[in-house]
Amino acid sequence: MELQLMFKILMRWWWLVVIPVIVVIAITAFTYHSPPLNYQVVMRFSTGGEPAGQSEDYDRYYAWLSSEYIANGLADIAQTGAFATAVAQRLNQQGLNITPAAIQAAIVSDNAQSVFVIYITWTNPEQLITLAEAISDELTENGAAYYPQIGDIGITARRVDTPTPIPLPLSLKAQLLGPLLRLTLAMAVGLGLAFLAHYLDPFVREPENLQALEIPILVNIPRH
Repeated sequence: MELQLMFKILMRWWWLVVIPVIVVIAITAFTYHSPPLNYQVVMRFSTGGEPAGQSEDYDRYYAWLSSEYIANGLADIAQTGAFATAVAQRLNQQGLNITPAAIQAAIVSDNAQSVFVIYITWTNPEQLITLAEAISDELTENGAAYYPQIGDIGITARRVDTPTPIPLPLSLKAQLLGPLLRLTLAMAVGLGLAFLAHYLDPFVREPENLQALEIPILVNIPRH
């Protein structure tokens, strides 16, 4: 379809394009709510292990080396389903029912040398503090349970940050994605209606319509 013909169709049926857009704008103006504000807690943990009792130099080197492995391992464990289930059980004992899937989705972790970091994002700041404390308790009290190969060698994870919810500013994308998506769909529906109306239009509006039907044109009468 040539661009000139498409332009003629849109100029003739423009009101079919505008109506869905106006309807969506009106509905959005009355029903749209800004996305909920998210809060984040950042907790850092230092890690270490029990000395092996070999020698002072041996213990010093391998204690630091093992602490790096522990930090790396606990950072990965914090994002697993088993860890989220254990945290959910702790929360249930406190009367807070949060699914393991929601907990797992809220946690992001990282590590550098002997320190690992847990990022927890949640919409309710009060629940976020409780959730952060449960995650911290599971890491510091039960971290060794996720490493059966360690045996009787004790490992420790010590939290060095107090859980403090920090509000995360809404991005422009998050604020505009909903309305823009609605308007885009409304525009697509309007364009579809305009071309459908052109396809079903029974009137002869252009000489090309007669030529397509192989009807000869004897004379053209100017509009004015």
